[in-house]
Amino acid sequence: MLTLAGTRKLTLFLPSVGRMREEEIERLRGVVRDCVTKHLYTSAIFFADKVAAFTNDPADIYMQAQALFLGRHYRRAFHLLNASKIVLRDLQFRYLAAKCLEELKEWDQCLSMLGEAKVDEDGNVVMYLDKDCEDHEINISSAICFLRGKAYEALENRAQARLWYKAAIKADPLCYEALECLIQNHMLTCEEESKLISSLQFGSEDGWLSSFYSCLIKKYEKENVVEAKFRDLENESCKSDQSDPSFMRTLKSNTDLLACKAEYYHQCGEYQKCFELTSVLLEKDPFHLKSTLVHLAAAMELGHSNELYLMAFNLVKDYPQKALSWYAVGCYYYCIKKYDVSRRYFSKATSLDATFPPAWIGYGNAYAAQEEGDQAMSAYRTAARLFPGCHLPALYIGMECMRTHSYKLAEQFFMQAKETCPSDPLVCNELGVVAYHMQEYKKAVWWFEKTLVLIPNSLSEMWEPTVVNLAHAYRKLKMYREAISYYEKALVLSTRSLSTYAGLAYTYHLQDDYSTAITYYHKALWLKPDDQFCTEMLSWALVDESRRGVDHILEQQ
Repeated sequence: MLTLAGTRKLTLFLPSVGRMREEEIERLRGVVRDCVTKHLYTSAIFFADKVAAFTNDPADIYMQAQALFLGRHYRRAFHLLNASKIVLRDLQFRYLAAKCLEELKEWDQCLSMLGEAKVDEDGNVVMYLDKDCEDHEINISSAICFLRGKAYEALENRAQARLWYKAAIKADPLCYEALECLIQNHMLTCEEESKLISSLQFGSEDGWLSSFYSCLIKKYEKENVVEAKFRDLENESCKSDQSDPSFMRTLKSNTDLLACKAEYYHQCGEYQKCFELTSVLLEKDPFHLKSTLVHLAAAMELGHSNELYLMAFNLVKDYPQKALSWYAVGCYYYCIKKYDVSRRYFSKATSLDATFPPAWIGYGNAYAAQEEGDQAMSAYRTAARLFPGCHLPALYIGMECMRTHSYKLAEQFFMQAKETCPSDPLVCNELGVVAYHMQEYKKAVWWFEKTLVLIPNSLSEMWEPTVVNLAHAYRKLKMYREAISYYEKALVLSTRSLSTYAGLAYTYHLQDDYSTAITYYHKALWLKPDDQFCTEMLSWALVDESRRGVDHILEQQ
């Protein structure tokens, strides 16, 4: 009886032990999640290991691998996932295993882990059957495509990287990182960027995101077009949540959006406006790196060497391993015209990150500033190879060719830049200059007029040389009235231009209006008293004017 009673008592306890065990395991899972939230990764690894040992459940093995990954035990995490055999059947396991190999820089094995897949030129790919995911989740196929792109970029296969980044953003428009890589690394031309954005399938509630993405891409359109994009974004944000009017106000003052506006001001040549906006942004968020880069560019154009020094000092202190920090140091030395030193720091930036476009351009410009053409061309060619969607390397190569009077070759590079970015007015201006030097004055007029049409906003002092060049071209064609008209427009933009006064004086001189010519020669010489052309032509104009006076007196007699 006692034995039976004891047995019966034990039997009654068994279900309770099972329930306690399940409750204990669930509690430990909660401990693991809490440790991850609090960044206590060693504790998370310890408890996740015990949970996985208790249950041998795939979900718990994945949790343990994730804890190991977050604790930077990449080799051990990969071994755990690979040993589970589930890695061959489950996309999440495969993706995490590939992420471990990414951190270990084993790129070929990373691609092998992701499996075989093909992608076409438009970024369409047939692969991975995905499990249903929530609306707020990034599609796992998109994440895998993005990881493929990173692997190919690390292996310097940028053509494949570009295709897989496109596949990632097309698989899920919420995969912003893929779009950022395409834009920041200049993998697409202006036209390709616009085409990609228009091809994305956004959800009904993501209209604001479509507008936001369109603000991120290259902005060389007219001012009203770009401003319309920003207005559309504000309108979409208002529609996104009618019950929360603060959403629109928040998005209008969002740092990323305002950084896009600052970038647009820089591209328009409104450097002061750009500098003021980025200064406000950096007060609000001193570590917003996109704003920092635009701020550096504006400070360079305005010659604010003190600001560049402070920015460079703080960046090197806070981010010693980032290319941007040493690029900022290079910008400071470039601004104070210490080009040898600036080259050293631009070179250091490229060694830290070979895919940082501004450093390569700065490196080439530092050589070009000292007329070391071969080294400058080498830097620009490297940039052209690394960043096929960026037109600036071809533009600068063309400028170097023009400096050595290789006008035909310069024209070829300028046309190449125009194919990559058809709407940049600077490219058209350089094509006009080349045509002028080749004495193709009608062609020069066409390119200069096209430049003025493409300028995104109203004419500013930045474009005064283009207006003067157009006037010179009209003068060469003996269209003096048009030439004088454009010289006068140039004077409205800048009243201290020797070239404008000299051009006006010479045009009036050619029309035998000697007294007006003499007036403008004097104004030109007031700006530069030792100018040889104006000095000689003033002498001739005075002689011609006195001769006309003598002839007039003789006629009266």
